[in-house]
Amino acid sequence: MRLTLLAALTAATPALAQTPCGGEFPAWVQGVKAEATAKGIPAETADAFFAGLSPDPRVLKADRSQGVFRKSFLEFSQSLISRDRLTRGRALSDQWDSIFDRAETEYGVSRGILLAFWAFETDYGAVQGDFETRRALATLAHDCRRPDLFRPQVLAALEMHRLGEFDLNTTGAWAGEIGMVQMLPGDILARGVDGDADGLVTLKTSVPDALLSGAKMLQHHGWQPGQPWLQEVSMPETFDWDLTGLDTELPAEQWAAMGVQVRQGTVTNGLPASILLPQGRKGPAFLVYPNFRTLFDWNKSFVYVTTAAYFATRLMGAEPYVAGNPDPALSLDQMKALQTKLAALGHDVGAVDGILGAATRIAVQKEQARLGLPADAWPTVELLERL
Repeated sequence: MRLTLLAALTAATPALAQTPCGGEFPAWVQGVKAEATAKGIPAETADAFFAGLSPDPRVLKADRSQGVFRKSFLEFSQSLISRDRLTRGRALSDQWDSIFDRAETEYGVSRGILLAFWAFETDYGAVQGDFETRRALATLAHDCRRPDLFRPQVLAALEMHRLGEFDLNTTGAWAGEIGMVQMLPGDILARGVDGDADGLVTLKTSVPDALLSGAKMLQHHGWQPGQPWLQEVSMPETFDWDLTGLDTELPAEQWAAMGVQVRQGTVTNGLPASILLPQGRKGPAFLVYPNFRTLFDWNKSFVYVTTAAYFATRLMGAEPYVAGNPDPALSLDQMKALQTKLAALGHDVGAVDGILGAATRIAVQKEQARLGLPADAWPTVELLERL
């Protein structure tokens, strides 16, 4: 029933094939209310949901400035991973052992991954965000940067309110995610799990609901049970660095035959894998499997996903990575200059934002190879000067 209602609410109607945005906020609200009531939401429910709403400038500011993702992998991981966070994660693993067992049995998702997202999203539920969720979603839906993503989320939150699972004073992240593992209303409606059997899906207050909902969402995105996601490796000094990066996959045993050595355990034969060098050939190195790629459906940030995947292995007993001695990261202005030059050469780097994301890494690696530099996808001052 939840899925049927969600499909009806978020399906485009002919009059709204192009999602409207912008203009006067009260007029925009009236349009969303009309759409909701046309799809079966009682008028009084819609009136109550939208009463008193106004755009939140803090949300737009946060949406335009996500500077935390400009950190390098070493900086980002060392800022998020601490001995205390590891200790608490392992204690929570024991405390909620039966729920993590259910997550693995029913959805095939490792407790390490769920613990990592629980930790990074809300510090194990302690910091869930103080933005008024309905206001945040309405602000982003009214804004014309990503209305196709957020207008359906407004309608999904409205449906959750009708079901008694969304209080009008609900708070969460600036982008509208709710609860201990920070899920958007549409995902909660479609993949929320009543883990504590109280008849409701409440991700803010129920650990079973939050963890099992997160597991179901990862399963939906393609997580494969019993398969690894990331292993730290050591690389031969004479390795062909052109082969590294997420756009090259080979059977894991083929990497081993080339001299790539897993620091703990063994490679999983038969699975495709890639070599990931978050800070180039002089920094940490990882072998990543298909499950790693599914994590980008949770968060699009390269540095966030890599750090979460690594932290998950630490929670499961892996040793700390070998940090190495990578070349210094470019400054924000240098990264923007590099992205501008790459774009001028015809590479698709997305926005010139100073963030070393997947698209910029691919472009960097191609230019390194063209210029005869070690093609490890880590931008250096030398590359910037050569371009």
